[in-house]
Amino acid sequence: MNANTIQEALLDIIHQQPGSEKAVNYLTQQGAAYQAQPVKAVFYRVFAAIPRFTGKNQIEVTPEVTEKLDTLRPNFSIEGWTMDRLARVWWLLQLFEDDQETLVSTVETLIKSAEMNELAAIYSAFPVLPFPEAWRFQTTEAVRSNIGLVQEAIMIQNPYPAEYLDELAWNQLVMKAFFTEKDVTQILGLQERRNERLAAIVIDYARERRAAGRDIHSQLWTLAEPFISPDQRPEMEALFGVNLA
Repeated sequence: MNANTIQEALLDIIHQQPGSEKAVNYLTQQGAAYQAQPVKAVFYRVFAAIPRFTGKNQIEVTPEVTEKLDTLRPNFSIEGWTMDRLARVWWLLQLFEDDQETLVSTVETLIKSAEMNELAAIYSAFPVLPFPEAWRFQTTEAVRSNIGLVQEAIMIQNPYPAEYLDELAWNQLVMKAFFTEKDVTQILGLQERRNERLAAIVIDYARERRAAGRDIHSQLWTLAEPFISPDQRPEMEALFGVNLA
């Protein structure tokens, strides 16, 4: 993946949006100025100011755009994003990709002071930022957040967690999504990263919900089923409310 190519593609998408002239002019001017003189204070100021120039309307995404992005960065989706989120992700890609220490410290500083829309943009950028291994800790922190928009930015249609989180962190993300009633069908890699430890957690969770008289999400069965032995199967089918015999 080439960050410059992603930058160009995102700016092109911004340009395609209705009434985007003001946004494009601002971003290109600020981008050129920052590349000429990369001052952190300026980077932070522009990141915060972006919505004033882009607005917060939801972007329009054509099938052609979706296909192009998937070619540049597999499974990377901007569906449902707003203009300010898209522009902020573009702006984050202005950071010099050959300087890991500066890039990581800058993003970490942003996270410490960011409001929820800014955080959502940062976490949405993880799939396309350089040094992907550097963002694992921040991803686990996002999962622990109690802000729904932030949780969704890292959980929903985001390829980063499935690709880079270890098993423990991945399992925590999946279960937090169930606890907070997110659309778990939109968690990328949910089926591919099924594992025995997650199955055990899911079974315990299903027992708790059954005991409390609560519904059990059908996706819980799909996570547990591959790890259920033939001897356990009748009990588990009754627990999850399925009968696949």
